[in-house]
Amino acid sequence: MMNLSTAKIIFAGGGTGGHLFPAIAIADRVKELVTGRMTVEIIFVGTRRGIEYRLKETLGYPLHVINMRGIARSLTLKNLLVPFIVIGALVKSYLLLGRFHPNLVVGTGGYVCWPVLRAASYRGVRTLLQEQNSFPGVSTRQLAGRAKKIYLGFAKAAEYMKTDAELIVTGNPVRHNINAGDRERSIHQYGLDPNKKTILVLGGSQGARAVNRAILDSLKKNHLSDKYQILWQTGKRDYTDVAAAAGNKENGCSLFPFAQEMNQVYAAADLVIARAGALTLAEIAACELPAILIPYPYAAGDHQKKNAADFVARSMAVMIEENRLPETDLLAEAVALLESDQYRAMKQALARENEGKQPAVDVIAVDIIKQLEEIKANEAGN
Repeated sequence: MMNLSTAKIIFAGGGTGGHLFPAIAIADRVKELVTGRMTVEIIFVGTRRGIEYRLKETLGYPLHVINMRGIARSLTLKNLLVPFIVIGALVKSYLLLGRFHPNLVVGTGGYVCWPVLRAASYRGVRTLLQEQNSFPGVSTRQLAGRAKKIYLGFAKAAEYMKTDAELIVTGNPVRHNINAGDRERSIHQYGLDPNKKTILVLGGSQGARAVNRAILDSLKKNHLSDKYQILWQTGKRDYTDVAAAAGNKENGCSLFPFAQEMNQVYAAADLVIARAGALTLAEIAACELPAILIPYPYAAGDHQKKNAADFVARSMAVMIEENRLPETDLLAEAVALLESDQYRAMKQALARENEGKQPAVDVIAVDIIKQLEEIKANEAGN
């Protein structure tokens, strides 16, 4: 394969880990797989309000920041500023593209995606989208008509796309080593007992207050036997309060606010209690971990419930809606599931799901590299 010099990609996506981490996974895999074929230069675009800005030192790529926000659902005078913010973001994105000269722009969702991909389409730069959820986000739906290809985490998302773009159902991209954590090291790292089953509680990058509260209520009922322990991502917002409330139950729990080495977190787990964000589902599926899913009820288009329903239909998880949490002993449900035939059936369903299946991140990265080669070859021929 001849070297086609240097290609450039902009990734636009963020706000939450669910939009940022797929972009990082794809970018990392492109860099790994493209070696020897061409040099690829990658930058990210995000906002100061998103998780991407908090993680900018460990992102691995230069982060360019623009000011972008959507319209608040509640009535507020700040909404009057949104049109001016959008215009400013569009102008800044247009100028950034003029300086960087990307060959491809990839959007993975969030408000920042819209001005960057719109500016790319104005400049004639090829755009691609990666949509994580079964119900596409507003940015994806608005940009779909301008994209060359759209990579879908869930097949059902295609029903909401009005576009001539090529739709490719890949599943959601996760870091290539997500299922390669070292259980022994993880047990030691989090102070866990290697002889106990581990219930992993996750709430995404922000934590989940309702889930945290339900676990605390369940702990008060003394349902956690000596055979089980909790590895608990509380989220930074709730960490102090949860640690204080756990009290003398702390010896059965290992608490942490947030972790970047999620492969190590999953390596210690036997069962997951989590929200139903698309990235979380992709990761637990890759790690073949049965789950109790509690969809966030205020997600746009109720997409988390749709995500969870897809996993339930494939026998890979069970779902408990948030309005049922006050009457549910969540840890008792987890223990009962771990001791049931249903748990073993879920493990088998997850294994079948992954059998012979190429990871989504590989499918997307390989396709992006092919497009870069095509673009660079066309440039060389002109």
